[in-house]
Amino acid sequence: MNSLRDLAVSIWGYESSRSLHNSQDLSRYREFRFGADLLAVAKQAHVKPSEARTIHERPAVIQELAGQAPYMRSSPGANSVRDILFSFYNGELFRIVVTYDQDRIAGLTAEDIVEAVSAKYGTATTPVAEIILSSTHFYNGGEKIISDRSEKILARWEDSQYSFNLFQFSLESTFGMVMYSKRLDALARAAIAESVRLDDQEAPQRETERQKKKDEENRVRQEKARQANKAPFRP
Repeated sequence: MNSLRDLAVSIWGYESSRSLHNSQDLSRYREFRFGADLLAVAKQAHVKPSEARTIHERPAVIQELAGQAPYMRSSPGANSVRDILFSFYNGELFRIVVTYDQDRIAGLTAEDIVEAVSAKYGTATTPVAEIILSSTHFYNGGEKIISDRSEKILARWEDSQYSFNLFQFSLESTFGMVMYSKRLDALARAAIAESVRLDDQEAPQRETERQKKKDEENRVRQEKARQANKAPFRP
């Protein structure tokens, strides 16, 4: 990189017509605006809306849509993003997770990236905290397992409505950003917690129904084998 301006353009994908120091709008990342609907985001990212994955369906619909650097609009050679994950609460964009391309930020330190982001969003804070990148819920032998993937926050930029968090992958030589709308993220977290509670509450009934189905399939299979083998059987 030849300058802080070049680094900021590489990370954020565009150069504002205003001074970088005058723009502190955290309501969007590049052209993606928090609160935008899934169809609009999919169109901007050049991804099919049908590729969205539904994570929870009640009491609110939580969906994820993945994009990659080739779909991101930017000047040739200026895009540092490897991939991007959008999360939606009832169709509204509430969270963005960006992973930077390891080759395109090779040699950059955390201080370099903090400096570039701060040029657009002002002074960063350095909270002693971790941020969850993803959560997985599954059952193992009837026991519920919750697996969170978290990373230490290196720097944070925020206002009353939005939060941008820089982190470094512990298992990869690259950095990432988690950005979200505080209002929508709070609603989404509450909805996810309720969805998990409902799943736990209904788990015994689902297990009973699953076992009944399995038993019936086994009975049908055994009866079919019985009918096929009864007539030709010779003691």
